[in-house]
Amino acid sequence: MALGVGIVGLPNVGKSTLFNAITQAGAVAANYPFATIDKNVGIVTLPDERLNALSEVFTKGDRVPPIVQTAVEFVDIAGLVKGAHKGEGLGNQFLANIREVAAIAHVVRCFEDDNIVHVEGRVDPAGDLETINTELALADLQTLEKRMDRLKKTSRTIKDDKELLDLAEPLFAHLSTGAPARTWGATLDKPTRELAYKQFGLLTSKPVIYVANVAEADLPDGAGNAHVQAVRDYAKNDGTDVVVVSAQIEAELSELGEAEATEYLADMGLTETGLNRLVKVAYKMLGLRTFLTSGEKEVRAWTIRAGDKAPQAAGVIHSDLEHGFIRAETVDWDKLVSAGGWAAAKEKGWVRIEGKDYEVKDGDVMNILHQG
Repeated sequence: MALGVGIVGLPNVGKSTLFNAITQAGAVAANYPFATIDKNVGIVTLPDERLNALSEVFTKGDRVPPIVQTAVEFVDIAGLVKGAHKGEGLGNQFLANIREVAAIAHVVRCFEDDNIVHVEGRVDPAGDLETINTELALADLQTLEKRMDRLKKTSRTIKDDKELLDLAEPLFAHLSTGAPARTWGATLDKPTRELAYKQFGLLTSKPVIYVANVAEADLPDGAGNAHVQAVRDYAKNDGTDVVVVSAQIEAELSELGEAEATEYLADMGLTETGLNRLVKVAYKMLGLRTFLTSGEKEVRAWTIRAGDKAPQAAGVIHSDLEHGFIRAETVDWDKLVSAGGWAAAKEKGWVRIEGKDYEVKDGDVMNILHQG
């Protein structure tokens, strides 16, 4: 299951360099605006240490079960400038590409470098965030205003449209303050709020991660970097996560072998790449969970949405498993590792039998029993 996380930012903030690092897809990274004309898409595997531990459990002699990770889809989207909501620059394409993704990773420049031009002529991450968020909000206001005009006509005779209009009007007022749609409707129940987001297709309803792109000296967390602190202060307003990375360092790491990359990270006092942290945050931000299947033939991660029941999880493996679902033998991944296999886990009473109403938890290892 791909996530569809769009990487956005003003020109020359490092977003294409970041995209190159996570996908090694060779997207254009040039020192001028609009180097990225068409969107580039790359699939990135989700790091999951649990798979390695389970693989060791089911290794027999020299037969090591292959590991299959779940994945995240990243989309590198053309740089944006002021006036994008009116179609200026590559605004129309930028907005159309954002509509196609499920979430946004918003890259902002938090480093000084006189050799890399900034489209606004200064390094001001809070200003950059405001520029893009304002353009998205203005685009949403245009979208919602047109929809409200139609709803005002149809709501007189169509009950559902009257209910939508009753949601649209306060949402429009909220957007008019400059606030994103995702911070609206705190007093509404979740289904009603999600109905509005789905019906109106608003860009600012999408979850966002702010990615602070720093120099190597500011790793791992940007402590002492005033630009990073400005991003964190900005993010507090709408509860957005901030991930600190150095796109240049990540690009260098992506060209090294595993052993060399590990040594390089250790030399910088790091235990994992910034990109790994970004992928993990993106995964959780979208409300996704991972369940596992494990045995001598394969150790595999599967993606489901939070709240999915056991039959739905089975359907991710194969539709026949969902239709013929009977029950699922289920065990926590760490208990399966501790026991050393399914048989021992059953002897210890750690394997549970879960039925159709069971809500699958992150880290469950499941053996699906089905008809047919």
